[in-house]
Amino acid sequence: MPEGKIIKALSGFYYVLSGDEIVQCRGRGVFRKNKVTPLVGDEVVFQAENDKEGYILEVKKRTNELVRPPIANVDQAILVFSAVEPDFSPALLDRFLVLVEFNEIKPIICITKMDLTNESQNKDIRSYASEYEKAGYDVLLTSSETADGIKELYPYLSGEISVFAGQSGVGKSSLLNALNPNLELKTNDISSHLGRGKHTTRHVELIEVGNGLVADTPGFSSLEFTNIEMEDLNYCFPEIKRLSEDCKFRGCLHIAEPKCAVKTAVEMGEVPPYRYEHYKTFLQEIKDRKPRY
Repeated sequence: MPEGKIIKALSGFYYVLSGDEIVQCRGRGVFRKNKVTPLVGDEVVFQAENDKEGYILEVKKRTNELVRPPIANVDQAILVFSAVEPDFSPALLDRFLVLVEFNEIKPIICITKMDLTNESQNKDIRSYASEYEKAGYDVLLTSSETADGIKELYPYLSGEISVFAGQSGVGKSSLLNALNPNLELKTNDISSHLGRGKHTTRHVELIEVGNGLVADTPGFSSLEFTNIEMEDLNYCFPEIKRLSEDCKFRGCLHIAEPKCAVKTAVEMGEVPPYRYEHYKTFLQEIKDRKPRY
């Protein structure tokens, strides 16, 4: 049976990329019975009725899935933040990083509008960038969202499924349009025809950019830590995860426990204090979360 990847879902049809062909498929009734909804990004087995139409028979195991946008098997999230206008927010970036890490997606930090910074702002952003790199993240510093300013992104997109997310007001849509100028028309068309607000979701599509596939809808509109437990948070901060192996107690939460390698590293200046403060804030937020029944 042929296999492929769903690159678009619209009105009950799934558009499956198989080799160089796109086959329009419907889902079999078995999915409704098993409560499986095929998602964009799913690897599927399908049966072709002819060159252009077929039925999805099986959805393969997913590595991850997001609710917004509804997409599966995302390899990486490009987290777009601006240096200025709006100001760079490490607290918001850390919140996004935790959500991305928890979903086992590789984050790439992209700080735009470096060309609009003054000397002191430029120095601050470069200092943050080097601290995030030291923690283990890829960081890109780019100019305003023009095709020239984002050409550094192309090598990262190759062969991957990427979703864009980040600060509101930083121009994620402009960035997507700069990556693929054909999108400009499409985003305008969709918003004027659907009249945003009437529909809570719109269709998601994977578009080819730089030899990879990019979701044409920015991700993570909810920034709540709904499914993250206190003991999970450790693993969402790479430098804390590494250091926690040297803590005296297994399951150390790095708050009040003695002989905690993380607290020692913060005191020694090896972990930036703001990263540790954000960790503590998020931990408290998870602790205070209302139980779900």
